[in-house]
Amino acid sequence: MLKHWNDGPTKSAIVDFVGRVTTPGPDFVAPQDRIAVFDNDGTLWCEKPAYIQLDFLMRRLAAQAAADPALAARQPYAAAASGDLDWFGAAVTKHYQGDDSELKVLATGILSAYSGITVEEHAARVTAFFAEVRHPTLDRSYTECGYVPMIELLRYLESNAFTCYIVSGGGRDFMRPVTDGMYGIPPERVVGSSVGVTFADGNLVTTAQPEFLNDGPVKPVRIWDRTGRRPMFAAGNSNGDIEMMQYTKGFRLLVWHDDADREFAYEAGAEKALKMAESEGWTVASMRSDWAEVFPR
Repeated sequence: MLKHWNDGPTKSAIVDFVGRVTTPGPDFVAPQDRIAVFDNDGTLWCEKPAYIQLDFLMRRLAAQAAADPALAARQPYAAAASGDLDWFGAAVTKHYQGDDSELKVLATGILSAYSGITVEEHAARVTAFFAEVRHPTLDRSYTECGYVPMIELLRYLESNAFTCYIVSGGGRDFMRPVTDGMYGIPPERVVGSSVGVTFADGNLVTTAQPEFLNDGPVKPVRIWDRTGRRPMFAAGNSNGDIEMMQYTKGFRLLVWHDDADREFAYEAGAEKALKMAESEGWTVASMRSDWAEVFPR
């Protein structure tokens, strides 16, 4: 049981909570109400030095810039063409600190990057990306960048009749081709950001129109839309998960990236969440102290 979690207060708190809600008594929760929601980037898989989906998108933006020199002169194409991860990282960090000026520029490029293809073709491109590309610094495939303790936690909750969902700011259609193989989470339980699709000639075709940016206060809305219930368990790692945590009426777990040796150590984009964890009594999982291993061997 949770063998990749070190014995200590965090592991004990998880086991104690699950025991209380699954045992007849005052805290018992019926199985149909045992909903668990997990952020993905930085919670289930690695998000540094850049989001995995960003690597996928940068390759496409760079190809577009190479085909059209006019694009290469402006962002986000210029950053993609030069491999400037810092520009992309700064845009996301500013977003979590309340400044969306550069995120809007980034979104314009992202929305048009894969418009006009069928959803099956998009899934095929995602699958090919994961089959071919490795993490730039960890020397492992991206599908081997899932956190072993968190995947183990998914299985532990499911063994106790929880239904687990991924609720991420990442793209729904980027995650779906790999979540079943990596996490055992099927596509219908993946909730993420999305662009619109339209039906044409017997196919669903992607558009450049935004549908949802599944982040911050949008997460609880999308959880309710998908499940019709408040979660009993939530796990996240950043400021974008605060509202999801607040909406959860049971256990709140915040992953703290404090292990520079085995992964990365950073708090940028999680400053508010870490303070709220302390003031609201959320459980903080220290990657360095609580996880016996980080990645699969």
